[in-house]
Amino acid sequence: MRSRLMDDRPSQFFRYAAHTAATVLLLLFACDTNTRTQDLDVPYVPTPHQVVERMLDMADVGPGDYVIDLGSGDGRIVIAAVKRGAEAHGVDLDPRRIQEARANARREGVEDRAMFLQQNIFNTDFSQASVVTMYLLSSVNLKLRPKLLDELRPGTRVVSHSFDMGDWEADKTATNEPGSNAYHYVYFWIIPAKVDGTWSWNLAGKKHSLTVDQHYQEITLDYRAGSSNADTREAVLSGERISFMADNGSEHYAYSGQVNGDRISGIVQIRNGQDQRIASWTATRH
Repeated sequence: MRSRLMDDRPSQFFRYAAHTAATVLLLLFACDTNTRTQDLDVPYVPTPHQVVERMLDMADVGPGDYVIDLGSGDGRIVIAAVKRGAEAHGVDLDPRRIQEARANARREGVEDRAMFLQQNIFNTDFSQASVVTMYLLSSVNLKLRPKLLDELRPGTRVVSHSFDMGDWEADKTATNEPGSNAYHYVYFWIIPAKVDGTWSWNLAGKKHSLTVDQHYQEITLDYRAGSSNADTREAVLSGERISFMADNGSEHYAYSGQVNGDRISGIVQIRNGQDQRIASWTATRH
């Protein structure tokens, strides 16, 4: 289920123009023969500071988080995250950017909590991150997408400046503050648990089953209570949390659960006329 931060989003024309402008700017930097960035996957273009703050706001970065910035450039996202109380490190292929980022961390007084490593983002272990940030290119995002989905834990937050993830629609999008001279799109995703397949459990003396068709965080459900088909609605998958409602004649169910591999455990509200009760449920995947 998708939500949007802003109701006054610009037209598709402005969205296209903003995306095109960002791409052109990156390509211009890539053509600069006086730098080594032409040999890298993504040329270096710094994210404006106000966009950095918007990215961290969208991911709700704070104490307890571990942020990994892919293509960290001069270190501004990592430094800003650390100033919010998070731990963070950045990776970049360009050794000059690593030196610059380390110098900036020293100048800002956060070098003891902000680290910068010269690495290829595709060889980086970011599985322990609670937040991943990036300003790459659409082609790089698409190449990186399977690694993000497979290696990050469900519930991990991902934020990208300017470039989306193709048909993996963002959970939230935002632009810079109204009145700015240029549009900077920010995209936010929550890594979804893998829930596709058929699940079953026993409840109130009946066998219940749920078949899930999953497309990233979007899910379609086929639910049976005993021998009867039931109608489902309001199905939501957010990270490792799943919830849905089901109606089976006079029986109404409101499910909420947490996914852990091939098991979902949670609570369900059951209503049948004036009879109302709460029960636990644990489903296993076949």
